[in-house]
Formats: sequence, structure tokens, C-alpha cells
Amino acid sequence: MPTVGKSSYGVVLAKALGLRFIDSDLVIQEKTGKMLNQLIAELGNDGFLKLENDINCSIDDQKAVIATGGSAVYGRQAMEHFKQIGRIVYLMDDPDVIKERLLDPKGRGVTMRAGQTIDELFAERKPLYEKYADIKTDVNGKSPDEIVTGIIAELESDI
Repeated sequence: MPTVGKSSYGVVLAKALGLRFIDSDLVIQEKTGKMLNQLIAELGNDGFLKLENDINCSIDDQKAVIATGGSAVYGRQAMEHFKQIGRIVYLMDDPDVIKERLLDPKGRGVTMRAGQTIDELFAERKPLYEKYADIKTDVNGKSPDEIVTGIIAELESDI
């Protein structure tokens, strides 16, 4: 979901693992020359999700921590691609905390249907996050070090 810390914790995790960090939202913006909210306004949700899926499928770096946008889970091909090249971590947070942080979903470039609430968006996406996740990490009330240490422990336990 938006605001759970994918980019923030991703950078810390990449440093701890000695890997590159890639933010797929920034890749989308770099390739199109437009901000996410502009793309959603121009292409609509479905058009944006197709673009996001296509660009995410093109990210092929197995020596990186990749933070995706929260809507990446709608792209089946991209999620299968990410599963092939690495491990998928689902950062879980309390929906009420997410609502407190996400004051301007449209301005932030969050794909939502007209009239859809954050609670509805969370309920729609949660099963998809769980479907694709190799690792589930509750970030609520934890420090970045606790979160990253926990993810690394999970990654190492599967080796």
C-alpha cells in the first residue's frame, strides 16, 4: 500500500545487502518524462496499470532491491516476473495508519476508482499482496532497523 515505507526501507535494505536500489515509480517517471499523477490523469487507471505492468516487466536486475508502486500487484505478468528474478516482500501496515499518512492519494499518484475509499482499496489489494508475497513483514510500530533485520533474517532462512 502507499505510505508503508517501500522506498524508505528498500534503500536501507539495499545498503545492508550491498545491492542497488530501484524504485519502479521513478523508473516509470524517467521513461515517460511525466509524474505518476499526470499519467493516471492522461491514461486513466487501466491505461496506467498497463503501462506500469509493461515497465515493471522490463526491470531485470537480480542484484537490486526493487520497490514497486502499490498498484504493481494488479500486473500479473510483472508480479510473475518479479517472482522469477527475486523474492517479494509484503510490508503490512495498519489501514488506519495508512489513512493518516495518505492525505492526498490523487496528488501522490495512487490508482483508485472514483469514490473508492482507502479501506476499500486496502481490501481489494490485500489478497493480491498476500498471493504474491514470499515474505510478509508487519511494519507497524517497528523501527527501520527492526524491519530490515527481520527481512534479512527471513531471506537468510530460505538459503
